[in-house]
Amino acid sequence: MSVGAPRGLASSGQKPIAEILHPLSAAEEPLSPGPDVTADLGGDKEAALTNGTPVETSSPASASSLLNRLQLDDDLEADGLDPYVSTETRDLFVTVDDPKKHVSTMETYITYRVSTKTTRIEFDLPEYCVRRRYQDFDWLRIKLEDSQPTHLIPPLPEKFVMKGVVDRFSEEFVETRMKALDKFLKRVADHPVLSFNPHLNAFLTAKDLNKRQGLALLTKVGESVKHVAGGYKLRARPAEFCAMGEYLDTFNQKLGTIDRIAQRIIKEQSEYNTELREYGTLYSSWAASEEELQRPLEGVASSVATCGGALEDLSENMSQDFLPVLREYVLYIESMKNVLRKRDQSQAEYEGRLEAAVLRRQEDRTPMPVEVEKCQDRLECFNADLKADWDRWQSNKRQDFKQLLTNMADQNITHYEKCQAGWESLITLLQDKQTEDKTSETN
Repeated sequence: MSVGAPRGLASSGQKPIAEILHPLSAAEEPLSPGPDVTADLGGDKEAALTNGTPVETSSPASASSLLNRLQLDDDLEADGLDPYVSTETRDLFVTVDDPKKHVSTMETYITYRVSTKTTRIEFDLPEYCVRRRYQDFDWLRIKLEDSQPTHLIPPLPEKFVMKGVVDRFSEEFVETRMKALDKFLKRVADHPVLSFNPHLNAFLTAKDLNKRQGLALLTKVGESVKHVAGGYKLRARPAEFCAMGEYLDTFNQKLGTIDRIAQRIIKEQSEYNTELREYGTLYSSWAASEEELQRPLEGVASSVATCGGALEDLSENMSQDFLPVLREYVLYIESMKNVLRKRDQSQAEYEGRLEAAVLRRQEDRTPMPVEVEKCQDRLECFNADLKADWDRWQSNKRQDFKQLLTNMADQNITHYEKCQAGWESLITLLQDKQTEDKTSETN
């Protein structure tokens, strides 16, 4: 393989080696300013939500515009091109359910049942059922991240809960965490590379998971990626990866704004519901002292109670279904940024080694070291894996947000239908009361 035309950089839109090793002319400016490998990706400017591809249009500033810019169509080519989306090709099915609380003298914790069904030859049995706690899932994610550094590892729900805010043993919290753990494991099991990781096999099958011993799976790729390239600054990151970083920054900003507004809405709904309960109670107490108006006043109290119950259901749905998805994708963004930083380190290592090798070759005409070609191959592998995982992530995001927004619309429709039915029942009651009064007057 010739190092004069590196496959990884050329295939990713990177400039040729000749331009890497020599200053660029004014007419040949880099695609973008080279970021420091230790710095975060992206900048302060807004970037359009274009699935990570460069465009000239800018994103609207309002958070609500995010919902209009996400591509949610079922028939997008990206979804159709991914063979792993179809259930027909899957041969590994996992489920997380049945949370149980364990109390001992040392600690109190929750375990979850992890059920597996598979036809893969890597598994000795077709079905497994084990119990795992949160720290076991955390162990699995760390092992996947160490052994598969070129791939995007799905995020776990956050471990720590603010003291006094949420009871981590409450039924609602455990249910929300169980759903998040189930989604994490399903994403790993559906991945064409991660699903074959021996650590996942051990997690799904071992009765007693020996986390201290683990499995020695750090590959040469992983060892190389974990080595920071001595503070070397990239000359230029390929345009497609610059676009990814900008997209992630903008997407994170939009999700953060939506999350803050949603939290405020839930708080205001809770306060409004408190007022509704007091409002309905007043009508009930009034009805007890007004015999002639008893039925109408009780009808108002009943309608108010119906609206309060519908609003409570709507708020609960936002808290348990809407907000967790937003938070998951915020964590997903951090995971993707982490992979992008590792890719930058891999590119920096390659560029640094190549530049040093060229300088030595000019001085004493020594042959090009094999390590340079190995670094180039690792970078190509990194680029290919990252692009594939990016496409998969975009596909999953479209499906998740379509389901999320459809469910949100259904919940709001149900809420207003309940409120309408409650007040319509009051109108019927008042009409019946009016008819009775007229009949009494006639008689």
